[in-house]
Order: sequence, then structure tokens, then C-alpha cells
Amino acid sequence: MIFYDAWRWIAANPHQFLDALRQHLVMCGLALLFSLLLAIPIGVKVAASPRATFIATNIASTLRTIPSLAILAAALPFLGIGLMPSVVALVILALPPILLNTCTSIQAVDTDTLSAAKGMGLTRAQTTRRVILPLAAPGILAGVRTAAVQVIGGAALASFIGGGGLGDFVTTGIAIMDMSRLLVGAIPIILLAIGAELLFTTVEKIGFKHVPKG
Repeated sequence: MIFYDAWRWIAANPHQFLDALRQHLVMCGLALLFSLLLAIPIGVKVAASPRATFIATNIASTLRTIPSLAILAAALPFLGIGLMPSVVALVILALPPILLNTCTSIQAVDTDTLSAAKGMGLTRAQTTRRVILPLAAPGILAGVRTAAVQVIGGAALASFIGGGGLGDFVTTGIAIMDMSRLLVGAIPIILLAIGAELLFTTVEKIGFKHVPKG
């Protein structure tokens, strides 16, 4: 019955629902984009140094233990409320899995392959671009997949700092004790997380099935 009530509310308020869905997707998309722009270059840099990798991976592992709501709450005093503060908090949430996978995937590239690239006269930048990153791409994408699922779920909590999105329906449903309203936000979030998982898994299987391992 509550599922029917949730569907009926969406049918009666399509613009409000679609606006929230769009804002949720924009928030998640921006967070993933900024995370990629930060984590991959950092991962490439620190992977060349075992000590830097140790420090970076330990920091990333520590960040992964912090609950999503705690990250959002910690961002509130410094960044205020709204969409962009929520995006910044979600970037912090998405960085660890991408950075960890980038470092470990690059370090897993076979040394003989790197020696062959050097013997062919490739510069360090060319080796990174043409050899290391293509070979590490499946592992990096696995980290992006994990980050995407975490960000989609974490974005639901962005409602607490004015981020908007589907989380608004969840918090409203809790506030007024209306489980059907809660489901208006919760079910699409679950479906988005499952969809992201399936999408990235499919890309990994199809896009990298012919990529040699190391």
C-alpha cells in the first residue's frame, strides 16, 4: 500500500520529483568528476614512490572509515549549506576508493612491460599515458564504481546541509512520519545505486576484456 501511495505522490507531483532527481544526479556527477580529476593525477604521482603510496593509502583508508553523515556535518561549519558544499563533502567521500585503486593498479603493472616501454624510447609521460594508464584502467574503474555507489547513497544525506536531491523526500518522510514519502526518495536512490553498479560492471567486462593483465 505504501508503495502505491509513493507512486501516486510522484504521479501527482512529477515536476517536484524530477527536479529533485536532476539535482541528485548533478550533485553525484560533479562529485565524481572532481574526484577523478583529483584522485587519478595524485595516484599517478604517489605510485612512483613506495613511501608516498604508504602515506596516501593510509590517509585514504582512514577517510573511508568516517561515516558519510560525519563528513557532511564536518563540512557544514566551513562551507555552509547548499549544493556546492555538499559536492565538496561528497568528493571527500569519493576520493579514497579511486585513489587506492589507482595506486594499487599502477603498482601492479608488470616491470618488464615498463622496461620494454623504456627500451622503445618512450618518455616517462608517454609511458604513463600509453602503457601504465591503459593497463591500470580496469582497476581504476573498479574504484570509480565503488565511489559512484557511495556517492549516490551519501548524497541522500546531503539534504541535512541543504544539498537538496532525493534525500529531501527521505528527511521529509522521517519528519512527518510518512513512510510513503520516504520511499519516494529511498527507492530511486536504491535504483540509482544498483544502476551505477551494473553500468560500471558492464563497462569493465565489455571495455576491458581484451586488455592484457600486466
